[in-house]
Amino acid sequence: MALRGTNQETGRPYNRRIVLEAIRLRGPTTRGDVAQSVGLTVQTVSTIVRELEEQGLILSVQKPPKGRGIPPSTLTINPEGGHALGIHVTPLGIEAALVNLRGDVVDSVRRKVMNATPNEAFSVISDMVVQLKASPRCGRLLGAGLALPGPFDVESMSFVGSTTMTGWKNVDIRQHLADATGLPAFIENDMAAAALGEQLYGLGQQVSDYYYLFFSVGLGGVMLHDGSVMRGAWGNAGEIGHIPTVPDGEPCPCGNRGCLERYLSLDAFERRGLPVSEWVNEVAPFFRNAIRTIENLFDPETIVLGGLAPQPLIEQLATLADGLNNSISARSDRTHPRVTVASDCQHSALRGAAALAVFGVLSPRFGQMFETSEKEIVE
Repeated sequence: MALRGTNQETGRPYNRRIVLEAIRLRGPTTRGDVAQSVGLTVQTVSTIVRELEEQGLILSVQKPPKGRGIPPSTLTINPEGGHALGIHVTPLGIEAALVNLRGDVVDSVRRKVMNATPNEAFSVISDMVVQLKASPRCGRLLGAGLALPGPFDVESMSFVGSTTMTGWKNVDIRQHLADATGLPAFIENDMAAAALGEQLYGLGQQVSDYYYLFFSVGLGGVMLHDGSVMRGAWGNAGEIGHIPTVPDGEPCPCGNRGCLERYLSLDAFERRGLPVSEWVNEVAPFFRNAIRTIENLFDPETIVLGGLAPQPLIEQLATLADGLNNSISARSDRTHPRVTVASDCQHSALRGAAALAVFGVLSPRFGQMFETSEKEIVE
């Protein structure tokens, strides 16, 4: 997606974020290249770059001359110019990490708290934040991002059943997070956060249209189109786990029967109690049908498989793609396989949660995801 600056007088903060995002995506790069890519003058970009250097967010490196004249300095993100807290709450526990601007997890802590209530969770989060703030690797903190199971604000489905948490309805999660961390707070469902982590630090640097299939306690997913999450009217698009699969099948906490995640999820795997290879063979028809459904609905360049499941389980599920038959994705001119394992399965949601804060504060590209209005961006 093209990032474009604005010539409006009130747009200077917006342009700072545009320039910073362009450097993150294109670096090492030059002022001239950034100016051309975002549609601003070199003078405007140079002024912004000077401000970003003073804030410690970017680094400018002068290359040694190879001939006549002085070569332009190159610009890159300063990975230690700022940090964010990424927090992931699941029915299985809570993990928090200190993440730098490059997306590296520099310190982390995990607590096994089963099905934590909001009071329990934010008490634990508060303690974890104190520990991470005391880390010698902790620099300037920009904000905190929290990923947790969705969907949100659906009376019959939000925080219901074994695949989510109970007691979280009508809770001001964002305010609780701000109080627990003392930082600007951002929240997102975990499948969208994982997709964001992949977009910023993984395969998303190579492809712009892909579906992230989030294999966790439940099953969800999200489509990335031109670098942006397809969110739906109420922000819950991608709940593939609640597609009816088996007529009159297992009852689902959502109130329906035979939902896909009752058969294809970490919860389903643990309930069956089978060895990994045996269970993968058993669910092969469900997995392949899910892949073909996603392909025919969204026409992605690839489907990225990640989530909280153990890496061997994710990798064995991915091998089932070898048995896929026809869909609109069965093309001879493909540059990526139909199913790809995520670049960092275990930490994608955690890194994505941290990115909520980093790019919610610094980048207009993700502003709409975090309920940041254009007024907030430019003022």
